[in-house]
Formats: sequence, structure tokens, C-alpha cells
Amino acid sequence: MEAKNIKFNTGRELVIAVTGLNAIDSPGPGVAVIRSIRECKDFDVRIIGLSYESLEPGIYMHELVDKTYQIPYPSSGSENLLHRLGHIHQIENIDLVIPNFDAELFGFIKIKAELGKMGIRTFLPDLEEFETRHKTVLYKFGKKHHMMVPEDRLINQISELSKAADELEFPLVIKGKYYDATIVNTKEEAQKAFYKLQSKWGLPIIAQKFINGTEINIAVLGDGKGNTISVIPMRKLFITDKGKAWAGITIEDTSYIELAHKFIKATKWRGGCELEIMQSNDGTAYIMEVNPRFPAWIYLTAAAGQNQPAALVKMAIGETVVPFKEYEVGKMFIRYSWDLITDVSEFQKISGEGEL
Repeated sequence: MEAKNIKFNTGRELVIAVTGLNAIDSPGPGVAVIRSIRECKDFDVRIIGLSYESLEPGIYMHELVDKTYQIPYPSSGSENLLHRLGHIHQIENIDLVIPNFDAELFGFIKIKAELGKMGIRTFLPDLEEFETRHKTVLYKFGKKHHMMVPEDRLINQISELSKAADELEFPLVIKGKYYDATIVNTKEEAQKAFYKLQSKWGLPIIAQKFINGTEINIAVLGDGKGNTISVIPMRKLFITDKGKAWAGITIEDTSYIELAHKFIKATKWRGGCELEIMQSNDGTAYIMEVNPRFPAWIYLTAAAGQNQPAALVKMAIGETVVPFKEYEVGKMFIRYSWDLITDVSEFQKISGEGEL
């Protein structure tokens, strides 16, 4: 679909819908994406929040989100999602939608052509690109493209876990197919993690070889043609018990930037993604996971001089974006908790009417 003839600084307000409003201890990226977009002065925006639950804090952050609509869970299917977005579009005239959860991306990618016909842009990878970096095939992807990925095994039933543990040796990392990972040191711990992740995310479960080292995350933005628009590497300074970065700092290391360029070139990735890296004690950089969307710490890219969400918006509406070359090294983020006060009437409205 051809892009609308939108130019910046003309007073045209872009209507952008964003998911991932759960700014909790394991936050979604939505609030950080919105902050980044609002910080860009090249366009005016109206932000439409898309929520799944009534207690997602971003719903009530009225200085960031102009209006919120509930959308169906990914498990309800892409047709229900398309129908709901079509209804919202009739009211809001959405220009662009930015999904931010792994589990929902398949549905959005599946309907992106239909959304385009409505006039709703996306800036997402194709399904083939999306599946290429999935946890269940990442090891094969690494071998094909000469990138270091820890060896793993796909576990579809508990009886397979013992063999995987013998082959990979303890400690092991037991992962859900969408989210969550647990380091285990015994077969009993591995079985407990298996059942927990199976009940939460389904099968298969991934058993991955444990790599000891320093955790590095890389926020990357690709143009869909094999070109890297932005790369910001960040070293975790504080990690929660769920493995989430609660503080981090931008670092300067050309090897991480080269690795990100290599990944984008190999996949022709379109949109934002995050490479989770473990720098082993011998200096080897292992790709532990590739998250197919912006990370929750994405606002750090804006603070460091490469506003990735704003650049995505510009590309989505047809603007040419020149790849960033520089960023501020030593820029830190520290996440914190804040009691957001609202009225029960707002909670009742989003719960009962599906919009606020």
C-alpha cells in the first residue's frame, strides 16, 4: 500500500495505536515507546492505547495516552483482532499501530495486509522473518549464519528432559516459548520449571546450555531491506529476580554493533528488535534470544541520541531515515516504581465499556 502524503511540521496529527501498557515489575515496552514518540518534535501525535487487562498502568497515564481501547487476547484469533481494530479505526482514524508483545505479533503480522487496506500502517517483519529468530529455531539460525548461539533442545514431553540434561549438562536454562527463563541445577528443578512454563506458555519448552558471563542487550532497528538504521548496546547494571534489567548503561563496543548489522542483513528485519547477548568469560558473544519488538528500556535509545520508535514512525509513513552513526556512551537508565492514583470510575469504564 502506498504511504499517505504526510509531511512533518504541517500540523497534521498522526494517530498512533500502541500496545504493551503494562508498566509493572516485568514491564511491557508500550509506555517507553510512547515516551520516545512524544519526545520527537518532528510530528504531532494522538496516542491510542490498546490494552488487554483493566489494570495496565499505561491506561491511566493520561499525559501519555489520549484514549485506550481493550482488544481481544491473542488466543482469540486474528479475525477477532482485525474486527476490533476496524471498529477502533472507524472512531479514531488510526495511521499506524505498533504492537509490543511477542505473543501478539503473529496475529498482527497475519492481518497487516488487511490493516493496510483500511489505511492502518504497520512496520513489522514478514512471517518468515519473524519465525526465523524464534527461540525454537535460533540455534539452527546461528549455525547457518555463523553466529554463536548456545546449543539447545526442544522438549515436548517430560521424558525428554532427562536426556537433554545429560547431553547439555547442568546448569541449564529452561525457557518458555514466549517468555520466562529459569536456571536449574538438578533434574528435579528442571522438571519443576518444565511444568510451570508448560502451564503458562504451552509446548515446546526449550532447554538451553548455560553460558556464564556478562549480560548485554542490543536495541536494533532495521528498514526491511537489510539495512540497520540504529544500534544501541546496553549493559545491565541491575537485574530483577525475573531477569529483567532494572538499570543499564549504554556502552561502546564495535563487536556488538557489527553483530547487530550481521543479524539485520541476514534477516532483512523490518522494525525494532532486541538481541539478548551473553558475553562469556572468554570474550565470545552468544545470542541468547532475539526479541521481535522494542525492549522495555527503549526510551534509553532516545536519551542516547538515536530515537528508535520515532525513526520507526517516520519509516512507516514513507519518510527516508538516514542510519544513525553516533550515540552517547555512558547514558544510564534506572527504573523505579511510582504509585499512580486514579478513580474507580475510570477502572469501571475500561472494564465495562472496553474504552477509556
